[in-house]
Amino acid sequence: MKTKKNSGTEAKLRLIDGNTVKKTKPYNDIDLNNWKEYDHINTGTLWMFNERAKNNGHKFDYHGNYIPQIAEQLYNRYTKPGDIILDLFLGSGTSAIEAVNLGRKCIGVEIKPDLTEKVRQKLKEIDQNNLTEVICENSASENLCLKINDVLEKLGNEKAQFLILHPPYADIIKFSDKKTDLSNCASTAEFLDKFAMVAENGYKCLENGRYAALIIGDKYSKGELVPLGFYCMQKMNEVGFKTKSIIVKNIEGNEIGKGKTNNLWRYRALAGGFYIFKHEYIMIFQKEKK
Repeated sequence: MKTKKNSGTEAKLRLIDGNTVKKTKPYNDIDLNNWKEYDHINTGTLWMFNERAKNNGHKFDYHGNYIPQIAEQLYNRYTKPGDIILDLFLGSGTSAIEAVNLGRKCIGVEIKPDLTEKVRQKLKEIDQNNLTEVICENSASENLCLKINDVLEKLGNEKAQFLILHPPYADIIKFSDKKTDLSNCASTAEFLDKFAMVAENGYKCLENGRYAALIIGDKYSKGELVPLGFYCMQKMNEVGFKTKSIIVKNIEGNEIGKGKTNNLWRYRALAGGFYIFKHEYIMIFQKEKK
């Protein structure tokens, strides 16, 4: 058997008895020998999805959930079948549903007990192999990692292989009445402090060398742009993540038709000197290899 190094990268081209073997990275099944066959996987930093996928168990039945196409892209790029996805803001279960669809496992954390139970019931209908687990907990809790570790052991692994964080965009939408809910923070500073605690929990539970995605948008407050995305990126870096990419995605596919309110926002933009948000960020990070 001969091994040819690929310019210092982890990908290797192996020849066994003269036959070429798949050339892959440790974190996915993409065969780099046949890279042209993967044109369904986005590699650019501008993602345009003009409507939400509503098949394979996905429904738009909860405000603020991200579109399934994001999970599909990220899982195909950064995970392999059987890997464990960890989502610390599970919401209505998009991450878990797509994990089941693509043969991955998922641990989701949701702060609202009623929504937690709703997602559990939803997953029972599609998760015949018990690939998912939903934890009802504050994602910034000091005890969260202990609960996640218990589920990881149940799923047969010590760490998760991919992390998804889709936090509230500060106080734009109130998700619950709980004081620990990030959407109820009294200030941007408090929001960022709590988000950093969530990011640290995710860092501790993620396997070394593996990837994380932060789905986040910005906000306006008192006539000023608040760049939540970049503030949260900084918090991710502070807990140890290395930034790999920033993807800009259109948000039209996230929304229910606004009808006449579109004209209202256009008027407000013209009158207030600002621009209407048409995008959000998908920020990609990697945990240091040790």
